[in-house]
Amino acid sequence: MLINGVTFAWMSDKGSLKGDMCHASIDRMIEGLNPTHIILPVLAWQETAQSTAIDYRTRTFDDDEVIGLIGYIHNKGVQVILKPMVNIRDGTWRAYIDFINNDVPCEPKWRDWFAAYTKYQTHYARMAEDMGVYMFIAGCELILSERREAEWRRLIEAVRGEYAGLVTYNTDKYQEDRVNWWDACDVISSSGYYPWDDWDRQLTRIEGVVRKYDKPFFFAEAGCPAVAGAANVPNDWSRKGAYDPEEQDKYYRSMFAACERYPFVKGYGLWDWPLDLESAGTEAYKRSYHIYGTQAEKTIRRYFDKRAAASQ
Repeated sequence: MLINGVTFAWMSDKGSLKGDMCHASIDRMIEGLNPTHIILPVLAWQETAQSTAIDYRTRTFDDDEVIGLIGYIHNKGVQVILKPMVNIRDGTWRAYIDFINNDVPCEPKWRDWFAAYTKYQTHYARMAEDMGVYMFIAGCELILSERREAEWRRLIEAVRGEYAGLVTYNTDKYQEDRVNWWDACDVISSSGYYPWDDWDRQLTRIEGVVRKYDKPFFFAEAGCPAVAGAANVPNDWSRKGAYDPEEQDKYYRSMFAACERYPFVKGYGLWDWPLDLESAGTEAYKRSYHIYGTQAEKTIRRYFDKRAAASQ
């Protein structure tokens, strides 16, 4: 398994996957990074962390635009990883979705949330099967739900009922050894936002998980904002500070160097590449995780090329 992947179009508007702007960005990514895979995150929404209704129609990309973009990427010779994710409208991080363990009358229940979540995931699993995508990521960073092992096993079984390809779940940083149902997945994956100087310690810990379950592993997310000091806490997306492209580049160089010492790491879904390249000149863009037009882009391209050549 070799995944030189990049996440594309996070938080983009409904309807934006159609047309020249989107295709131009995909073309520029392929030209600049030569990825083997593009990860498409498709967002659904719930009102609060204790809501049991999941809306994957109102603000989410239309099916035809997702299908059209998958076809466009495939025609470019790049594989797609489909990643349906859930966000919370009030801004709470999805990791905090949680309910009382035992059903309580008049209170929201895990069974209702998982029923809605399963309907959402299987909808896109059918699309993934129809479009022949490389891998399906059946959840992302839903930390407080991960203890619900029986429900997750049923969810993955339901996804497999619609999709015959590789299935994984994207746990969060520091959680790889806390998921007890990796055997239900084909691949183990996590969000690798680890401090730039702590990679060896974390990779040693993750390697124990990979050996226990005997599954391939990749970082479904990894990256760092171009902000001074961000390499120390790369998961802090709200960090304030001076624009520092060297900091972002340092982070990628340290991550790649460390991961090369651990062959169990099969790849990355780097975070991330924007749909609207015209936003690259804004201050918000410069201090984000985006890698288009950055110093880190060149570092990533060299590393991707090196990995691709070694795999031949």
